[in-house]
Amino acid sequence: MRVSKRNRSVVVAMTTALVAAAGLAGCGGGGSGSGSDSKTVTVWLSTDQPVVDGFNKVLVPEAKKKGITLKLKKVNDINTLVMTSIQANKAPDIALIPQPGVVQDIVKRNKAYPLDDVVDMDSLKSSMTAGTLDAGTVNDKLYGLLVSMNVKSLVFYNKKAWATAGYPVPTSLDELNSLTDQIKSDGGTPWCAGLQDPGGASGWPMTDWMEDLVMRYGGADKYNDWVTHQIKFDDPVVKQAGEEIEKLLFTDGNVTGGQKAIANSNWQTVANSMFDTKPGCWMLKQANFITGFFPKDVQKNLDANVGVFGFPPATSGGENPTLGGGDLATMLNDNASTKTVMKLMADKNLGSEAAKSGDYISPHKDFDTSVYPNSIVKGAAEVAYKSTSFLFDGSDAMPASVGAGSFWKQMVSWTAGEESLDEALKNIDDSWPTS
Repeated sequence: MRVSKRNRSVVVAMTTALVAAAGLAGCGGGGSGSGSDSKTVTVWLSTDQPVVDGFNKVLVPEAKKKGITLKLKKVNDINTLVMTSIQANKAPDIALIPQPGVVQDIVKRNKAYPLDDVVDMDSLKSSMTAGTLDAGTVNDKLYGLLVSMNVKSLVFYNKKAWATAGYPVPTSLDELNSLTDQIKSDGGTPWCAGLQDPGGASGWPMTDWMEDLVMRYGGADKYNDWVTHQIKFDDPVVKQAGEEIEKLLFTDGNVTGGQKAIANSNWQTVANSMFDTKPGCWMLKQANFITGFFPKDVQKNLDANVGVFGFPPATSGGENPTLGGGDLATMLNDNASTKTVMKLMADKNLGSEAAKSGDYISPHKDFDTSVYPNSIVKGAAEVAYKSTSFLFDGSDAMPASVGAGSFWKQMVSWTAGEESLDEALKNIDDSWPTS
C-alpha cells in the first residue's frame, strides 16, 4: 500500500511538476471552478494501481449511467502537482489528496468547494470511522472526504509461535509492558525494530512510535496541537511518549542487538527473524502495508502465519485513537457532473472491488469486511473501526523541514545513543520554521 511519508525522499522539481500539470490537464482536466457543466469529469489520484483499477470498475459504469464520462488519472507527487495545476488554472475536477494540510492550503487559496451540501452528511456521520470527517474539515465545513485509509497503530506477530506460547493480547500500555517482560523472561526478544531506510528516509518508523504514544497520553486535541506546534516537542506529554519508548525498546534485551542496533537495522527486513521456528523477535509495530515486506513464504499464507492486534490505549477501556493516513477526495470544480461523481465517491461501496486486492481499507465502518482478502487487512480495518478517533500521521502534516527532516534525524540520533531524549526534542523545536 502506498505510504506517503516513505516517498518523501524522492523530490520532484517544481518545474517538472508544472510541465506535468499542464500535460495532464490536456487529458481532460476540468479546471478550478469551471462554469460550464462538462459531461467529462477528471479525477487525479496517487493510490496503488490495484486501487485505481478497483475504483474504475465501480465508478466508471455508475457515472456512465448518469451520462458522465469519468477519467481516473494516476499521478505521482500529487500534492505538488495539484498545487501547481491550480496556479495554472488547469486543475482536475477532483483530486484525492493524501495530506490534510494540503487540503487546507487549497481552501486558503479559495480553490476547493465545500461538500456539506453535495454529500449526505447525516449518512456519512453514521457510516464513517470516528475522526475521518474531521481530517478533511476546514472552518467547520467538509472539503476533503476520506475515501481510502491505511492503519498504522498495529502490532504484528508470528501467529503459530504466539499461539504455542499462549501470550495474551494486551489491552493497555501497562499490559504491553508486562507482555514485553514476560517474553523476555521466557528467553525471547520481545521487539523487532529498525529505523534505516534504503531510500534515504531513515528515522520515520520512530516518528510513528512517538505519534502513537503522544495521542494516547495526550488525546486527540493535544495531539493535533502538537502537530501544529501549539504544543512543543519539549512538552511533558511528548517527553512521556519518549520515555515509554525508552522503556519498551531501549531496555537491555528488549530488541535484538540492543538500542543502537535499532538505528542501524533496515525497517523492511528487521522482522524476518520473527517467522523463524524460534522467533528472533516477537512483536513489530508497523502499518498495514508491512506485510508486503515479509518473507515470501510468509506472504503466501498470511492468515496462517501472521497475527495482528491494535497498539493498545494508555488505559484499558480508555480513549483509543488510531494513527493512519489516506486519501481525501477534494472537489476543485463545482459543476453538476462533478458533484454527481462526488456523491458516488461518498458511497460506502466505493471500495468493494478495490478491497479485494488487499491494498485498500475502507473508511466506512459499516463496509462489508468479508470482501477483504485476508484476516490481516480485516483485522487492521477493525482496529480503526473500533477506535475512538482516527488521526492522520503527524509528521506528514508538519513542515517538511521538520516532519521529513529534523524529526527523522533526531529520532535516529536519540536511538543511536548520540543524544538524550531532552536534547533531541529541543533540537526539533529549534528547527521549527519561524514563518
